Amino acid sequence: MFVNRVSELDLLEKLHDSGRAEFFVLYGRRRVGKTELLSHFCRGKRAVFFVADLASEESLRAGFSGAVNTVLFGPNRINAVYPSWEDLFQALGRESQSERLVVVVDEFPYLVSAHPPIASILQRVWDRELKNSRIMLILSGSYIGMMEETVLGYQAPLYGRRTGQYLLEPFLFEDARAFFDGYSLEDQGRAYAVYGGTPAYLETLRTNTPLTQNILEGILTRGAFLYDEVRFVLQQELREPRVYFAILQAIAAGRTRLNEIKQAAGVDGAAAYLDTLRQLHLVERRVPVTEKQPHKSRRGIYRLRDPYLRFWFRFVHPNRSQLERGGGPMILETQVLPQLDTFTGPVFEEICMQFLWATGLSGRLPFAPTGIGGWWRANEEIDLVAVGETDALLVECKWSNKPAGTDILGSLENKTRLVQPDLGDRKIRYALCSRSGFTDQLLRAAEERADLLLFDLPAIMAA
Repeated sequence: MFVNRVSELDLLEKLHDSGRAEFFVLYGRRRVGKTELLSHFCRGKRAVFFVADLASEESLRAGFSGAVNTVLFGPNRINAVYPSWEDLFQALGRESQSERLVVVVDEFPYLVSAHPPIASILQRVWDRELKNSRIMLILSGSYIGMMEETVLGYQAPLYGRRTGQYLLEPFLFEDARAFFDGYSLEDQGRAYAVYGGTPAYLETLRTNTPLTQNILEGILTRGAFLYDEVRFVLQQELREPRVYFAILQAIAAGRTRLNEIKQAAGVDGAAAYLDTLRQLHLVERRVPVTEKQPHKSRRGIYRLRDPYLRFWFRFVHPNRSQLERGGGPMILETQVLPQLDTFTGPVFEEICMQFLWATGLSGRLPFAPTGIGGWWRANEEIDLVAVGETDALLVECKWSNKPAGTDILGSLENKTRLVQPDLGDRKIRYALCSRSGFTDQLLRAAEERADLLLFDLPAIMAA
């Protein structure tokens, strides 16, 4: 099921229509949909599509030769193997002198691992021949660090040759909900909290089946695609999966600061491992949105970036012994369901942040935000603060089965004095985002005040 990716396809189509040589780099974490996007783009076009794997250099060259020959000469020539990579790239250059030819090399890091000189060879052929042709060369890869090192980095042989690059991210809630739009609004929020925006994970959902049954059969059952997904990703992407696993486990357990992570994981040099996990977009470092120099902030915390990663460490990994013995139904009833709404709360904040960005940039807020994020100091925090040039919006997000009332607003207003020094002379407004709506008293207050905005679940999810 191919969903959205409208802006990404538009970008690729514009490059395709440019009439000149294009060298495009698409990268992102595993399972995010790179191959599906490029396959969709190549439909109906004169295109060579090759997916590298962990095979030897000779096997990869034979496979790439077959893909090239099938497109250029027809299926009867697929057994002819080019004697070198340089010969292969030169053949592509000759065939794209007068006619656009799209060449996709997916999982390019595997090619580099099998034959390290490949980047230098491609650089030479590009400089001598390909840049003057009508080729559209697309390199794609999952290992973000290696893609940056071999293609995008300053020291990389191919540095400066690319004509465009794009980091493909998981879907935001607005697009992810296409996979579960048959659910109630509340279950849509819960589904996003469990599966996040990774297309491969979302595709496992059967929306004619209740969400709880999907969780049981697709996650909590041994042999299901998502049951061992986290271990698989770490083993595929990293050389020391045990160390990274310990760090992720520490963060999932609430150890969010560098020293806490180091002590809990028992890892020296934890900062370097965290940098790699950030490159893979498995971990993120967050600072209060008001920080002037985020990279130097001492208030930074680490958190698991992917919702499914959080779910797996919360409910799958700790209960593995029972799950291995068919205990999925028991874990679902005794742990997942009682905690699911508590687990969804922080993800609801992310949904609200996406909503505020979309609303603010479309002119439906009183001001255009330049930054939106959480704010905290010591033991005090505000769910979201939207900051503009002259205005700020303090936001409380409530994933509760009770309507939000004036007590919630009062608590938010009391925090104004704490955050005020970080906001300067900006005009402060307030907003409440609530799953279960608002009390009549709070609705009346909103009618009488110009500095208070209320957003219920239908409004947030319709943005």
